[in-house]
Amino acid sequence: MTLLEIDNLDVRYGLDDSREVHAVDDVSFTIDRDETFGLVGESGCGKTTLGKAIIRLLDENGYVANGEIRFEDRDLAELSDSEIRDVRWADISTISQSAMNGLNPVYKVGDQITEAILRHEPETTAQEADERARELLERVGIEGERADDFAHEFSGGMKQRAVIAMAIACDPDLIIADEPTTALDVIVQDAVLEELETLQEEFGVALLIISHDISVIAETCDRVGVMYGGKLMELGPTEAVFDSPANPYTLGLRNSFPDIESTGDQLVSIPGSPPTLTDPEAGCRFRARCPFAVSECETEHPPLERVEGSTDHVSACYRLEDLAEMRERAAEEGTWRQ
Repeated sequence: MTLLEIDNLDVRYGLDDSREVHAVDDVSFTIDRDETFGLVGESGCGKTTLGKAIIRLLDENGYVANGEIRFEDRDLAELSDSEIRDVRWADISTISQSAMNGLNPVYKVGDQITEAILRHEPETTAQEADERARELLERVGIEGERADDFAHEFSGGMKQRAVIAMAIACDPDLIIADEPTTALDVIVQDAVLEELETLQEEFGVALLIISHDISVIAETCDRVGVMYGGKLMELGPTEAVFDSPANPYTLGLRNSFPDIESTGDQLVSIPGSPPTLTDPEAGCRFRARCPFAVSECETEHPPLERVEGSTDHVSACYRLEDLAEMRERAAEEGTWRQ
């Protein structure tokens, strides 16, 4: 059953000179209950903006220009400020980017968890909220008595776990985790990801994981959307997208990411830089860096179309009929150096 439906979403940032940054451009996807959905792409592709738009935490110059964000039959983009505040934490919670710096340094960690509980459950007493905060910390592997400590007394991994405890405090239906393992060593990263998976199974919560790290998405997500230049380039089951990419950008991403079974060969990176999203030019957003671009790519960004042999794997590319050739050539470094 669909929990969240993003339909033709456009998110823009206004600039002082009256120009606009098209941070998210005509993006559509759904997230089902109990599902883990991933958004992956280079920094600046719009994935964090999309996550913030869902719960209306955009910067002051950001706004939803078009589209719908439907959550349990409500369009979140149309809710008033007071109505969206009722949704945050209670229905949709977030693990923000740089969550290790997201805890208030002058409040005890436990007090920050109880604040969310008391805001959305006014019938709960302060003592009950405090007891629950300690139980939540223990649930994520932190001793309950550490609720009386301040954030600077926590290690990086403990801060991340404390933010996760806060995210599940009001039993939400969806958690948006933006770069949940950034700045953590690989051992702690693995522990945090395992914790998220366990919590999802235990509480039946849906997860939207936003990351530039392909390995994080591949390890945790059921389905994945690949973003570039504000556009959704590919969408489908995680295994299909990463094992059998159907878009030149996804092929380039996979080439540039190290494989644990790699023999030490040099990685093949995508040359060039992402496009400016201020009044973007017509055509495919990736065409300037794509070795497979044709004249058709210069006129209009391609629509998402079904990949042959699949019912739920789609790609935005005009050359899907040449997919076998593109996959073969994409593995060669010379293809990307032309």
